[in-house]
Amino acid sequence: MCVRSVREELKGLSFTSHIFLPGYNMMSFQCLLCVLLLVAGLDCATQKKARKRVQTLSRGWGDEITWVQTYEEGLAKMKKSRKPLMVIHHKEDCPYSQALKKAFVEDKGIQKMAQEDFVMLNIMHETRDKNLAPDGVYVPRILFVDPSMTVRTDITSQYPNRKYTYEPGNTDTLLKNMRKAKILLKTEF
Repeated sequence: MCVRSVREELKGLSFTSHIFLPGYNMMSFQCLLCVLLLVAGLDCATQKKARKRVQTLSRGWGDEITWVQTYEEGLAKMKKSRKPLMVIHHKEDCPYSQALKKAFVEDKGIQKMAQEDFVMLNIMHETRDKNLAPDGVYVPRILFVDPSMTVRTDITSQYPNRKYTYEPGNTDTLLKNMRKAKILLKTEF
């Protein structure tokens, strides 16, 4: 069927008859089609980026770990499970928090213990419980709470001025303290 006969058949349909006209109108249609495909492609790319930005409760500290949302939820789950609560205080815009987060995620031993032996909470805002800041408010700061609702101030890192902070280079101290929190829990109950 030639263009002329198609044009005659579609004579009354002005919105489709222009598609089959040779020259400028056909080229305009092709350009419009290309623009629509480009916009659709950009929309898909934007949606993929948006999906990557979705934050889970892990906030990048380990997606395989089950995290609680609030300190109160963590305390309730801790009492029920009889596992210690590990509370990580951090800030998204803090380079020290970001460096510790990276080391925390890369350490398989820490990830395994966090996944299996602890109720896990990472928070970016201070809680109302002042016991979680025994030597002041700073980040990053990691404390342990046992099922008797006692903040374990005896489990400290190696720094005398910031007792509950850890750095990427001393994740072995953090892992040792996680083991200590776990052992102390079992011997106290």
